[in-house]
Amino acid sequence: MPGRELFALGAGEWDIPSLRSLMSATASGDAKVDAYDMDLVRPGKTTRRLVLNLRKLEYADPRGVRMLLTIADETETRLRDKKNTDLVRENETLLQEVRHRVANSLQIIASVLMQSARRTQSDEARTHLTNAHSRVMSVAALQQQLAASTLGSVELKAYLTKLCETIAASMIADPKLLSIEVAGRDAVIEAGTSVSLGLIVTELTINALKHGFPEGRGGKIRVEFDVTGPNWILSVSDTGVGMPKGPKAPAGLGTNIVEALARQLHARIEVVDQTPGTKVSIIHSAIGTQGYDAGLAGEKVAV
Repeated sequence: MPGRELFALGAGEWDIPSLRSLMSATASGDAKVDAYDMDLVRPGKTTRRLVLNLRKLEYADPRGVRMLLTIADETETRLRDKKNTDLVRENETLLQEVRHRVANSLQIIASVLMQSARRTQSDEARTHLTNAHSRVMSVAALQQQLAASTLGSVELKAYLTKLCETIAASMIADPKLLSIEVAGRDAVIEAGTSVSLGLIVTELTINALKHGFPEGRGGKIRVEFDVTGPNWILSVSDTGVGMPKGPKAPAGLGTNIVEALARQLHARIEVVDQTPGTKVSIIHSAIGTQGYDAGLAGEKVAV
C-alpha cells in the first residue's frame, strides 16, 4: 500500500535481515541486486520463491534516495522446472538400465557363439562363428561404455581398448607372439559414430589377423585415432606380410561392411602398403567428404 514501509507489509514476512542489508547497500550506492532469490514465508500459506532486482535511481534532487524494486514470483516456474529435471533424470536412469541389460544380453550371445566355434569340427564354420563373436562383442563393448556414461557419448580410447582386448582374447593364441595396441589422445564422441567406428575396427583387425600373419607369424596390430574438432582419422596398421600381389580378390562381407560404414560417416578410405605390413585409414574431413566414393581399392584380401 502507498505510504507504508516495505518491511511492514503483511504480517512482517518482508522484514528479513538479508533484504534490509541489500536495500541499505543499494541505497548507499555500494551494491546492485540482480536476480536475488528469496523465499517468502507466510504463516498458513504456501512459501513463494521470489526473484528480486533492486536499483538506486539517480536524481538531481539530493534530498531523498529513491530505489526501484522489482519482484517476480517464480514459484510455479521453479516447480515445473524441477518436475522436468526429475523426469529427465528418471529417463536417464531407465536408459542406463536398458543399456546395461543390452550389454549383458550381447555378452551372453557372444559366449554362445564362442562355445559353438570351439565345438564345431568345420574350420569354415569356426571362422564364421569367431567373426560373428567379434562383431557382437564390438557392440557389447559400446553398450558397456554407454552404460557408464550419462551423456550419450563414448570415451573413444577406452572403448577401442576394451574392444581390441576382446578381439585379442578370442583370436590370438599367443599374446607374446602377436599383439594389438591402441593409441590416440582421449576423445569423447557421439554414440552413433562410436558404433560405426567400433565395427570398422573389428572388421579391419579381423582382416589383419586372418591374412597378415600366416603360419604362426608374429607381429603387431596398431589401432590409432586422432580427433580434431569435426575432423578425425582412424587407422589400423599391421606388421604382417602386406598386400598380396596379383589380381585383386573379390570383395567379401568385411570389405562391404567397411565401405558401407565409411560412406555412412562421409569418410574416405586410404590403403597404404607398408614395409612391412599394411595400413588402412578412415579419414573424415569437414570439407569435401560428401559424395566421396569410399571404395577399398587395393585392400589386401577379401574379408
